[in-house]
Amino acid sequence: MEIFGVDFSGAEAAGRAIWVAAGRFEYDSLYIESCRPGAELPGSGVGRAVCLAALARFIAQQKNAAFGLDFPFSLAAPFIGGMRWEDYVRNFAMRYPTADAFRQACRGVAGGRELKRATDRVSRVPFAAYNLRLYRQTYYGIRDLLAPLVQEESACILPMQAPIEGKPWLFEICPASTLKAMRFYPSYKGRDPLLREARQRILDELVARGALMPLAAKLEERVLDDPGGDALDSVIAAVATGQAAALSAESHRPSQLERVEGRVYFAATGTVKGAVQAGRDTGLPAGGP
Repeated sequence: MEIFGVDFSGAEAAGRAIWVAAGRFEYDSLYIESCRPGAELPGSGVGRAVCLAALARFIAQQKNAAFGLDFPFSLAAPFIGGMRWEDYVRNFAMRYPTADAFRQACRGVAGGRELKRATDRVSRVPFAAYNLRLYRQTYYGIRDLLAPLVQEESACILPMQAPIEGKPWLFEICPASTLKAMRFYPSYKGRDPLLREARQRILDELVARGALMPLAAKLEERVLDDPGGDALDSVIAAVATGQAAALSAESHRPSQLERVEGRVYFAATGTVKGAVQAGRDTGLPAGGP
């Protein structure tokens, strides 16, 4: 199985902000083969519409792969209103014609509050799905990526859908959740040389824990030289995705709430075998504690 970590963006110039790391397992650790911005995908570009369409096509074309993407795949149950998740996603664009209409509708349902999902609290994500800093990412991720894949039945969106061999598996991930689980969460986004050193320390820590093999020199330089940390986030996403895929292949037991609200998957930050064994010992499905 090929493993892809995607640092997602709903910005107008999403092709610059989205990064895709691709890898495979070697000796129980993830080996990253490439890391590139979304604009470099086949048929892609800088603009959001063309980039997200290219990303959706790219995902659908992978028949034995797992993708981790860092945007909310769903909302808290009160917003779904008793619908099946698939039906909610299929009707998403009709219900919310714009990103701002989506945020306003959510705030109306919640009485101006920000309601998090159960998985948001467990994984310690910083924002609710319709938070001012996140709502565009949620909106365009569901409308322009998940909805076409669900409509065409060209991917399996876990844990709402069961994993099927021969189709790509998609996981919602959060790089910050993985770093928090590691208890190794320094500031690392910015152009200051000290922040580049922090990005280096994060890579070194993932290697030291056995989750990641050392990157090739030119690839490592590209990841570290991205000042926004998006390239590094895509690598962290790939680590979380690899462990989630291994656990899901062994056991897929989502709760009824997870079938509606989804689940944020984050790495145990050790080897895949260690993550699988931890899942067996705790009886947990894929993801964090």
